[in-house]
Amino acid sequence: MKKELVNELSSVIKGGRVAAEEPMSAHTTFQTGGAVEVFAEPADMDELKKTLGLLKSKGEHFYLIGNGSNLLVSDKGLRGVAIHLAKGFGDICIEGNTLICGASATLSQIARAALAHSLTGFEFAAGIPGSLGGAIVMNAGAYDGEMKQVVKSVTLMNYEGETVKKSAEEMRFSYRHSLLKEEQLIVLEAEIVLQKGDAEKIKEKMDDLAARRREKQPLEYPSAGSTFKRPKGYFAAKLIQDAGLRGFCVGDAQVSEKHCGFVVNKGSASSADIYALIKEVQKRVKASAGVDIETEVICLGEFD
Repeated sequence: MKKELVNELSSVIKGGRVAAEEPMSAHTTFQTGGAVEVFAEPADMDELKKTLGLLKSKGEHFYLIGNGSNLLVSDKGLRGVAIHLAKGFGDICIEGNTLICGASATLSQIARAALAHSLTGFEFAAGIPGSLGGAIVMNAGAYDGEMKQVVKSVTLMNYEGETVKKSAEEMRFSYRHSLLKEEQLIVLEAEIVLQKGDAEKIKEKMDDLAARRREKQPLEYPSAGSTFKRPKGYFAAKLIQDAGLRGFCVGDAQVSEKHCGFVVNKGSASSADIYALIKEVQKRVKASAGVDIETEVICLGEFD
């Protein structure tokens, strides 16, 4: 059945790529996870629309993945289809102080383009290891900046293959949340509005934030960035540290010794190790501080 589906998808995805039993460890920054039954990478909007139509006609379940910087995929892999937008969705066009960016453009690419045109306001995102699409879904942020501060509008495709444009207000951005957490929509591109600035000062800020990341975050190990959301009135990393969990391990999964808000893969951790560690951290923080800490990381597949 999956071989048949691969063949049918290959008939509509000509410029992209289709594969069977694609290892998801190659598509997540944790570098863990089993294989997805079918991996589909449409090259443009027409191929994406045809892919959605084909999957709907067959009743096939699918997942949307970006850079995988916020995903934990089960070691058992994923049933169904993983859709990843190819580089054709990564164009960055600049008109005045507005950047029109495709969903698969990385935040670092957008930050560099903004710097090249002396546009300020996107420095906060330069070190976030995600794609624009995923960043909009999660309203990603760092260093007092969030996507909602710079996004003017987002062009989306629904699962029927129809496109719609939403304003920033209509996107319902809030802390690590957007309209895409509520409705079945795919980010195609977004308008990002910045301000004219001084290229030297922009670079200085980007360099400063990069240095702060290197100093405080465990960038030397695979991770999904900040693992836990910030509980209201608290800092997740401090709660974890106060629970005595700095350096706590399950297999090769570890609460970072450098930053307790990060769970890292020390080398050969499985997704099961990471999941078990996260659950234990949540349990112990609840016991020690009475606070529930939720994950920013999204789990796909079977775990418990």
